Amino acid sequence: MKKYDVIIIGAGAAGIMAGITAAERGRSVLIIDHADAPLRKVKIAGGGRCNFTNLNAGRDTYVSENSRFHLSALSQFGPWDFIGMVTEFHIPYYEKKLGQQFCETSSQPLIDMLLSKCETAGVTFMMNTSVKQVSHAKDEFTLQTSEGVFTTSSLIIATGGLSIPAMKASDFGYQIAEQFKLPIIPVRPALVPFTTKGGFADLAGVALPARVSIKKRVFDDDLLFTHRGLSGPAILQISSYWQDGQAVILNLFPDQDIFNILKEVQHKTPKKSVEHILSNHLPKRLAKFIATRCHCAGDLANTSDKVLRKVSDHVHRWEIIPTGTEGYKVAEVTVGGIDTNVINSKTMEVKDVPGLFFVGEVLDVTGWLGGYNLQWAWSSGYVAGLNA
Repeated sequence: MKKYDVIIIGAGAAGIMAGITAAERGRSVLIIDHADAPLRKVKIAGGGRCNFTNLNAGRDTYVSENSRFHLSALSQFGPWDFIGMVTEFHIPYYEKKLGQQFCETSSQPLIDMLLSKCETAGVTFMMNTSVKQVSHAKDEFTLQTSEGVFTTSSLIIATGGLSIPAMKASDFGYQIAEQFKLPIIPVRPALVPFTTKGGFADLAGVALPARVSIKKRVFDDDLLFTHRGLSGPAILQISSYWQDGQAVILNLFPDQDIFNILKEVQHKTPKKSVEHILSNHLPKRLAKFIATRCHCAGDLANTSDKVLRKVSDHVHRWEIIPTGTEGYKVAEVTVGGIDTNVINSKTMEVKDVPGLFFVGEVLDVTGWLGGYNLQWAWSSGYVAGLNA
């Protein structure tokens, strides 16, 4: 039996940041993971270039039952704090759009930076190691693992959510929460494509800027039609807010009124077709799809206002009810998780279980697409490491 000041289960972004922070305080730290290598999700993030943070991380860019919980951690360790680490290690990076920060070449220099900091601080790793049992008595946690028995006074759970099972995702964190009788907000896949009845075979591969909304939640970004349904950044964003049976509204031409455009052309050049005019503003396949769906076979001169209104509705207010999502297999994150009302937002410690901490995706905090979730991992991990 070996004792460490801090044991962290999970060698992802949040766990590594917690380990670095705790070890730099002089704490002895052990990180355990059942995968064969640390930071596997970081390696593939951002298409391999790792969208490591977003300058706009704040209150409204996270989904949670407790809309203010994440603010304390972000204030203690925010985007510029992590950028400072990246700059210190001379890692080239750039801003892509909307505050998104990417590594210039690949995620590997970022991974090397984090592992170097772990080595310098004295963090011990045990990979390919499963945790069979966690017990708690007299302010001490005992872990029965495939590599022996370990004890600690500070246990940090950083095992992530259920997204991307190929990356060794598991429900271990939720099991520990249930063991300690902590409430869990129901989980579901998020930042994930939608499936629709029949898909969009005729439009598969068509992409365009669009406005996508569910009730009052609106995102302006790229939309992609697929054989199975809908994808693209706008869809991934709105998926975090979608509930089964809800309608998703597509506005395919948000900055102008297509009805007014069609009426103006009808007045000036009535021999032109609806499809022709639509193709001036939308991808040709999409223009043909809408014209066919609205039965606009003739020219504008012979097209009634009622039909033009129908075309306008398809362009600006196309209502689609997804049949579901493509699931955890391709979801980037998990919505829901451990109820943050039982967690101290300033420390990430469970209020009624001193020494037990939860960080990262396992908590009911889910960021938007674009670096927000990695920033939450850095922030929550840092705060836990500072207090464990």
